[in-house]
Amino acid sequence: MSGVITARVAVVGLGAFGSSALWRLAARGVDAVGIDRYGVGHHLGSTHGATRLFRIACQEHEGLTPIARASLRLWAELGERNGEEYVRQSGCLSTAAAHEAPVAGTLAAASAADVEVERLDAATLRSRFPQYGAIGDGTEGVWDPGAGICYPEKNVRAHVAEARRLGARVLTDTRVTGVELLEHGVRVRTSTLTIEAEQVILAAGAWNPKLLPGLPVRPLRMPLFWFRPREGARHSYELEDFPAFIHQLPGERLLWGHGAADGHGIKVGVDVDDDGFADTDADEVDRYIHPRNDAARLSSWVEEAFPELDPVPDKAIPCMITASPDGQFLVGRPGADPRVLLASGDHGHGFKHAAGIGELLAQLAVGEEPYCDASFLDPDRFEECAEAVAALPRGA
Repeated sequence: MSGVITARVAVVGLGAFGSSALWRLAARGVDAVGIDRYGVGHHLGSTHGATRLFRIACQEHEGLTPIARASLRLWAELGERNGEEYVRQSGCLSTAAAHEAPVAGTLAAASAADVEVERLDAATLRSRFPQYGAIGDGTEGVWDPGAGICYPEKNVRAHVAEARRLGARVLTDTRVTGVELLEHGVRVRTSTLTIEAEQVILAAGAWNPKLLPGLPVRPLRMPLFWFRPREGARHSYELEDFPAFIHQLPGERLLWGHGAADGHGIKVGVDVDDDGFADTDADEVDRYIHPRNDAARLSSWVEEAFPELDPVPDKAIPCMITASPDGQFLVGRPGADPRVLLASGDHGHGFKHAAGIGELLAQLAVGEEPYCDASFLDPDRFEECAEAVAALPRGA
């Protein structure tokens, strides 16, 4: 295939944010085309690894709760149509000292958004969740029954399938080589053809900084790990008994994960803000797993936090995330340019908000009033975002 095609909106990247934006644009009847350098639901970017945590009360920012709720609503509607489950609301337990983010942040978000949660003291935690190691008297918990897990590959495939059904065009195995600004639109150049559109949504994950040099996000290599119980373990580690968690150990060591579900093992990871993740180039990321370097620290923390788990991972795969300077996403129009929408900086917790972010992007693209206040995601809080768009090449 070669030549030039036209569209009202071109969506670059069909991972979490891009696939949902394409779906929500198609739901409005917008002439949109989505482009991905690999296949739909692939394992080479950020949106893979079978599951992600889903939370309603989001400790990262109170403003994320309405976006999570929008995701839940949209996924429920899509699931009713397709007969599939895209969110499994098995609950999530956040544990830490009362003043620390997993507890204080979750309680603040729950209060601001009127989310019903349960506060648990140390004695109750020991009784209800015996899988945990030593729970100090100063540890508290917050139980969010509306939280749980969601499914990156399955959900992305469903987004794109629904977008196609509604009329969107999808180009896979198509590498975007550059974006140019035109007087009244954009030109997206690929390895096989050119797309000219009124505007572009840049949702290419760890590849976004290559399309927008100077963008203030850091692509990081982030291995994912699964564990299994030791032989003779006395307690169940299935999701129903060992639900999703954010667990802070002494010394601000934070673990997250969930019990075994849908044929997959017990998933455990460390906080994105931990200094163990390496800066990477999306085209050069190390796709090997190095047990001595990648898993040693995590294994020691798992052994302390969950003594009945075998601390040697049962499975591991590499992943990538993009970290923003303040830990929040970059969603909106850098420099208020009507030709460019940015969706970046997932910071490792973006997928639970994917459908809601896609809805926001579609609303911004067509000039609708956003369904919630997303000003805290405005890319222009960092002047580098506007500068990066302004520096894009001009096309005739």
